[in-house]
Amino acid sequence: MSSSRTEEEQKREIRNRRHFSFRLNLFFFLTFFVFSVLIVRLAYLQFVEGDNLKAKEHQIGSRTVPVPPIRGNIYDSEGKEIAYSISTQSLYFTLDVKMKSEEAKALAARLVEVFDRLGDKSAPPLTVQDVYEDMDLQGRVHLLHQQRRIKTGLTKEEIAYFSEHRQEFKGIDVVEESIRQYSEDRVAVQLVGYMKKLKGAKDLDKYKEIDKDQPDKALKYLDTEDVGFDGLELMYQDELRGSNGVKEYPVNNQGEIIGPMKLTKPVKGENLYLTINRSVQLKTQQAIMEHIEFVRNAKGKQYQDAHPTTGYAVAMEVDTGKVVAMASMPDYDPSVWQGGISQKDLDAITFFQYNGTIREVQPPYENYDERKNHPSSLVYLGSTQKPLSVLLGLNEKLFTTSTVFNDPGYFEFGRKGHEVRIWNASNAANGKITAWQGIAKSSNAFMSAMVGNKLYLNYKGDEGLQIWDNYMKQFGLGVTTGSGLQGESAGVVDYFKSTKTEGLQSALIRSSWGQQAKYTTLQLAQYAATLASRGKRMKPQFVQEIRDVDGNVTVDFQPEMLNSIDIPEEYWKTIEKGMAAVSVQGFDGVPYTYMRKTGTSQQDVGNRRRVENAVFIAYAPADKPKLAVAVVVPDGGYGGWGAAPIARQIFDAYDAQVGLYGTPRPSLYGIQPASGSTDAGDTQQDGANAANADAGLQVEGTREE
Repeated sequence: MSSSRTEEEQKREIRNRRHFSFRLNLFFFLTFFVFSVLIVRLAYLQFVEGDNLKAKEHQIGSRTVPVPPIRGNIYDSEGKEIAYSISTQSLYFTLDVKMKSEEAKALAARLVEVFDRLGDKSAPPLTVQDVYEDMDLQGRVHLLHQQRRIKTGLTKEEIAYFSEHRQEFKGIDVVEESIRQYSEDRVAVQLVGYMKKLKGAKDLDKYKEIDKDQPDKALKYLDTEDVGFDGLELMYQDELRGSNGVKEYPVNNQGEIIGPMKLTKPVKGENLYLTINRSVQLKTQQAIMEHIEFVRNAKGKQYQDAHPTTGYAVAMEVDTGKVVAMASMPDYDPSVWQGGISQKDLDAITFFQYNGTIREVQPPYENYDERKNHPSSLVYLGSTQKPLSVLLGLNEKLFTTSTVFNDPGYFEFGRKGHEVRIWNASNAANGKITAWQGIAKSSNAFMSAMVGNKLYLNYKGDEGLQIWDNYMKQFGLGVTTGSGLQGESAGVVDYFKSTKTEGLQSALIRSSWGQQAKYTTLQLAQYAATLASRGKRMKPQFVQEIRDVDGNVTVDFQPEMLNSIDIPEEYWKTIEKGMAAVSVQGFDGVPYTYMRKTGTSQQDVGNRRRVENAVFIAYAPADKPKLAVAVVVPDGGYGGWGAAPIARQIFDAYDAQVGLYGTPRPSLYGIQPASGSTDAGDTQQDGANAANADAGLQVEGTREE
């Protein structure tokens, strides 16, 4: 029994030794495996991720602060600044939602006291109410977390004072920033556009995903930076912006700066050189405002029903498409946008901030009931439609250049007992007239009978309407001009809708003399230029070149033809003969030849019936067109009286500064020519006067509609 126990113990000991040996081997194996993994991992970190880890180590030991880019400048065609950026120190306020109105007003009063004592004495003073409104306690202009700019252009004394007494001014910070400045003479304000903080601009498609998949930190946008929000500032945002800089500070593990800052400078954006001629632009703006004032106070039948408050004009070079003037008046001081706008300033410019030459803008009446009784910037063409109506009629063989129409003063259509009469202006009976005389005498009856009604009778279904629409679009009416400006309207076409409410025949007849579609002033200028070039529709251009910070041209814009219309020369000569004979005011004694068409479109607005809008298109010189001009004065009365005199001043300004015949002619307009310049106006003036007489300037005509 004893030996049997001993044998059992021996077996147990052997088993224990075997288990121990297995566990020991397993331990050594696991240890070897762990050390192998560590060695492989260390090798991977050393040879594969070494560079990345060094960069992270450097990053941990430093703090980076992005520096917003410096925006490029915008110049006119002669290289004079229109928009530019400057570096300045500004005072910002961060809202505390718990701050009471009384506390904010007290803070505003203390700030104004410092401004008055230490600020620039030549700058317009800020009042306590101004500062309080800029604080925007209700968040009407800014988001609650956004800083509000209180004052820009701080003096050294103000900077030192606020830095030393920062704890005494709750929520106040002094910030160095780049401020966008605009020329004081307000050159093409709505065309140039304005800027906003990126945080307030992300509703625009341009900025919704601006940094998506953008790996380059230099190109990433900062929420606090200003970006283009309208006009050319938006259209050329990418070119103007530039790229970010970086301030890098070495820090210890406590986050304390332990060494000098390293600066990577931001790259300045590129500069735009516009096609806008400053002198022509300013003269255009002045001419509109002065003529509006004149019409509002003038006596006489031609002015008695006119109540203009706004005016729009575009001057476009025929061969190049360059826009030398674009005026949407009244305008406003664009400096209100600098660093955010107050509610008071925003309310003040509500009716003037948008470009009425490319989109619908409402008249500046604060009271809605009054505003709805006045037309917007989109108006019917009126008789400026008639040259194209005649071109269409000739090209579609609806009549010939020698076809005689007996104009009794009206055209009648409709079933018996429900006849409708389309009257000429003043019910004038023109008798026997041909196509060119239909333009010269602005015969509604001719257009109705020979164009509109024949399109209805000669084609099946709505084929005639489709032909009409196709011609309109080829001349730039009913489609955007291709300008690229944000918010450009294609106009408002009524003739498709009118076929359902008034009938196809009525829609075509009323279209033929300009009462079935509303278009922008830029569309009218492009249309006039297409007539002038005999069928070449050019893309409007606002920028002639882009240059980098060193002055090197990076983009040189070339003329771009959008489409061409093939029409026999005989037909072009027919409409030109008619346009040369249109009776017009304000062009007496001009030293150049010109073609023109007046228009007085009518519309019902609110409780007012047959409100008259002044419309005018022209181009000069007549034989070799250089410049096309379109003017629209809503509620301005007769086109020949309410719009044409504005166009005359635009042509004169262009002739003096650029030259309708290739050479500036300032002396013809009482302007002293620059030293060393030549003035070839004398001999050309004699030829122009003779040509005007030959073209029929003295032809008697009726009011255009």
